[in-house]
Amino acid sequence: MSALPEASLKQLFTAAHSEHFFNNTPVTDDIIQQLYDLVKLGPTGFNAQPARYLFIRSREQKEKLAPHLASSNREKTLAAPLNLVVAYDSHFHHQLTEQFPAYDARSFFEKSPDWITPTATLNASLQAGYLIIAARALGLSVGPMSGFNAASVDHTFFPDGQYKSFLLLNIGFIDAPTNQKRGPRLAFEKAVHII
Repeated sequence: MSALPEASLKQLFTAAHSEHFFNNTPVTDDIIQQLYDLVKLGPTGFNAQPARYLFIRSREQKEKLAPHLASSNREKTLAAPLNLVVAYDSHFHHQLTEQFPAYDARSFFEKSPDWITPTATLNASLQAGYLIIAARALGLSVGPMSGFNAASVDHTFFPDGQYKSFLLLNIGFIDAPTNQKRGPRLAFEKAVHII
């Protein structure tokens, strides 16, 4: 395996920014399928794959989403070609007999229910990170946001209580990256220790 070329690193990381304003190019169902086909390959503990993805495209459903957003997030969310609510499945462990046959992980979680939520949130968060990178790899731009009322989003879109939302992303195409200045990042010496 060789390192990615500089152009790929630029697209995924060094030139990429969170974007919140997109052009009118639609994000098709085929692109959403390609996106998921990449995301599902990222590693998760016990191969649990607890993340669930609700893609919102229609104006009617966007209008249902809007009241649950922080006021500063409403206009850009309504204008985005595609919104994505990322949630975790609080019953993810029910599928582990198929997903992780090497070990009886379902029984572990049934006997130790305090592990369900932290395992689900950690691994679904990993999957959300994979999704942002996969979207960039497909030429999409992403604007992730946590400024929303998760409980009310869940009440509206996941009323049975099984899925718990934790992240909202606006997704689309841009004509050119914005020239916004990147926020400061910690220096290597402040964040990394090698022992």
